[in-house]
Amino acid sequence: MQEMRRFIPVSAIPEFNGEYQYKAYSSDAQVYLRSTMGLKQVLKNIDAFPRAEEHLTQKTPSGAIVSVIGLIIMATLFIHELMFYLTTKTVHEMSVDVKRGENLPIHINMTFPSIPCEILSVDAIDMSGKHEVDLDTNIWKLRLSKDGYIIGSEYVSDLVEKEHTSDDHGEHGSSETGVSHHEDAKHSHGFGKDPLKMIKDVKRAIDDGEGCRVFGVLDVQRVAGNFHISVHGLNIIVAQQIFEGANHVNVSHVIHDLSFGPKYPGIHNPLDGTVRILRDASGTFKYYIKIVPTEYRYLSKEVLPTNQFSVTEYFVPIKDSDRSWPAVYFLYDLSPITVTIREEKRSFTHFITRLCAVLGGTFALTGMLDRWMYRLIEAATHKSSSLGIF
Repeated sequence: MQEMRRFIPVSAIPEFNGEYQYKAYSSDAQVYLRSTMGLKQVLKNIDAFPRAEEHLTQKTPSGAIVSVIGLIIMATLFIHELMFYLTTKTVHEMSVDVKRGENLPIHINMTFPSIPCEILSVDAIDMSGKHEVDLDTNIWKLRLSKDGYIIGSEYVSDLVEKEHTSDDHGEHGSSETGVSHHEDAKHSHGFGKDPLKMIKDVKRAIDDGEGCRVFGVLDVQRVAGNFHISVHGLNIIVAQQIFEGANHVNVSHVIHDLSFGPKYPGIHNPLDGTVRILRDASGTFKYYIKIVPTEYRYLSKEVLPTNQFSVTEYFVPIKDSDRSWPAVYFLYDLSPITVTIREEKRSFTHFITRLCAVLGGTFALTGMLDRWMYRLIEAATHKSSSLGIF
């Protein structure tokens, strides 16, 4: 008996050579076809997104409104996530400061509205007990009118870094912060011109409401110390004739900028914008500063050495029995810990994860809202129909 044979298109067989022809296949081919069809059926059964026929779907105005709202929300969230991904993040690390033999730059920019530039001096002291004769300074003083306009300028040449003895170190760390160390030395020199003429000029400037703006950079040793701005450059006799007592020295001031190195993105200098105005009073301002060495590493691998700082402020009113004269002191100390701030790019996989979360959540939420609105509208329509409204 001749064996019965079935024919199928060769395209259903893997060995198809591109031409449409019929070929007899054996029982092995039949088993292969059955297994292939069974695998396709299994894949269809686990499809999580079944498709309905076009004539079985219904589009509604409420669905269109929800869709537009959902698209707007998703577009907004996408832009927000994209902008967040494109920004750089910073990572903070701490380690022991091992720097040695470097200078500490101090950037100052202050205004004294009640003290003329002619009698205003800047002094710097450090705790090393070493007298620096070549102190690198770049300080300017601008004469200001009563209304704050510049009426002259002067380069500071009277900046002095004084030498501490071992006994003065203790005074510097005490509540007096080295103030007493200056009382015998601060009025030890006068001015190059005629004192009587200078007194007359200064009194006229005070009566006219003349002030002074001090700005520039001090380069000091990288050790604890202080710098202060005051009238300590005056001879004590001259100072008495000008002010008629220490309680008449008004050290009101505005700190426009005070920093200990270049600025990096996100730095906050707590004394910037500080305003301290005295009215019918006098005294000494003391700012205790703790400096934290900092390195900022950009994405380009460039390293910016600088410093952050925290500050505590005190005001000591002047008394008639005090030997000290009013001043503004900045007493600083360095932390043994250095902070490294490093810029890093955000993870792309993190961006994709966040994007899928917000977009998928929005899509699911709008789908639920659409179903609720559809059911609510259908229920309202059915109730109205049953009451004969339509």
